[in-house]
This record gives sequence, C-alpha cells and structure tokens, in this order.
Amino acid sequence: MQKFFSNKKLIILMVLIIVTLGLLAVTVNIRDKKNTPPVVQQVGNDVVSVVGGVFAYPTNAVKNAISEFSDLYDTYSENKRLKSKIGELAQNQAKLEVVQDENKKLKQELKLNSTLTDYSTVNASVLSRSPSSWQSYLTINRGQTSGIKKNMPVMSGNGLIGRIVEVDKVSSKVELISTDNELNDKFAAEIAGSNNKNITGVVSRYDSASGDLVMENVNSTKDIKKGQSVITSGLGGLTPRGLYIGKVYGIKKDNYGMTNSVYITPAAELRNFTVVTVIKSSVSGER
Repeated sequence: MQKFFSNKKLIILMVLIIVTLGLLAVTVNIRDKKNTPPVVQQVGNDVVSVVGGVFAYPTNAVKNAISEFSDLYDTYSENKRLKSKIGELAQNQAKLEVVQDENKKLKQELKLNSTLTDYSTVNASVLSRSPSSWQSYLTINRGQTSGIKKNMPVMSGNGLIGRIVEVDKVSSKVELISTDNELNDKFAAEIAGSNNKNITGVVSRYDSASGDLVMENVNSTKDIKKGQSVITSGLGGLTPRGLYIGKVYGIKKDNYGMTNSVYITPAAELRNFTVVTVIKSSVSGER
C-alpha cells in the first residue's frame, strides 16, 4: 500500500510537469496568434505563473536557508577566532606584567649590589615559600655550587631580610628576619647617634600587627629620633657591619614598663619578593 501511494505521488508530479510544459507551449503559441482572445492568453499566463511559483517557492526557501546557514557559520567562525585572540591577548598581558615585575626587582637588586662594595654578592630567585611559614622561611635556587654557606645574610630590594640556615648543592633555605621562631639567631644592630656614639641593640622579633621589626636590649634611647637609619653592627661575628635594616619608627616600653624597644620600619618588603641577594663575606661561615 505504501508503495502505491509513493508511485501515485510520482505520477501526480509528472502530470504537473507535463501540464506546465503544455501550458508554456500553448502560451507561446497563443502569443504568436493575433486572433486568440486576450482572456484565454491571460488565463494561460496566470496558470503558468501559479504553477511556476509553486515550484519556485521551495527552491528559493532552500537557497535562502543555505545562505543564512553559511552566514551563521561564518559568524560563528569569526566569533571563535576573536575569542581565541582575546585569550592570547590576556595571556600575553599576564606574561608582560610578570616580566615587568621581575625586571623592576632585578633593577633594585643591581642598585643594591652597587652599594655593597665591601662584599661579594650572589643573586638568587625564590623557589618556594610555604603559606604555613610565609613569614619564617623560603627556599632559593643557589647552594654549595654557587659558594653559598650557612649564616650568610640575605637581602632583597634595599634591606636585610634574613640569613641562610641550610645549604644543599643547588638550593638553600633562608630564615627570615620576620620569623616567629624564638630560637633563631638575632641580628646585632646599631643606630647612628650624636657625637659619633652609636646606639646598639638586637633586632630580636617582628611585630606582625604593625609590620615593624623590634630592636631590644638598647643601651640608650636618649638620642634616638624617628627616621634614623638602622644597620647591622657586625657584633657577634655572624653578619658583617653596615647592612641596611630600616628606619626608626618609634620607641615603646615593654608590657612591664621596664625597658624600651625601638620599632623599625623594614627597608625591604618582607611580605612579597621573588629575587634576593646573598652577601658573601669572610665573616660568614659554618657554625
């Protein structure tokens, strides 16, 4: 039964085509004969137009659909390409910012090295810094093969940040001056006083609330003023004299009101750095 209806549709289509061609022939024949009534000619033209429109509509619809699909695909391809370009641009921008930041920090280290004329230096990059000990330790990419030894001081930017506590072949561990480890080696420091009398003490802890270093065991606070420079004194033999630590911020008494502590604004940004300078000198070595 299904085959019959399929054949029936085919027969109807063939009949329509034959009728259309016949009408076209009749129309041409009528047009050439002047005695043919205009009404007959008009009817023939109308029938041809209607039948032609029936066949032309699906053809034009298909053509329009193909054209619209092609435009849509071109738009999709262009959109995909532009998104890819935007992604590449964002990635390049991020890389540029990293390079600019590293360049800035390297310039700071070069500026620092130019002032450290009495010491030899080794530049290093920070390999790792654990979030759990962010203010206490970090690892750098220089070790025994670069001449690094235990107790060598480490600087970044313009100021002291810590010292080497462990040395491996190609890496070293740095204990930061901001560590909360009470057993760490302290830094002997001094403040230039009047009449060439230097005020000495020990940078012994870091105040995380204020971001200041705290200098204790100060022999006198009489001539200390805000803004005075604080440097390493060289006492104790572990750290050479003259390494810049920071500037005096203020003086505070301890919780018992017995002794004075000097609060120092660090010269280095202790929370974030990626490049450091290790100070190599004759006083640094294994304990």
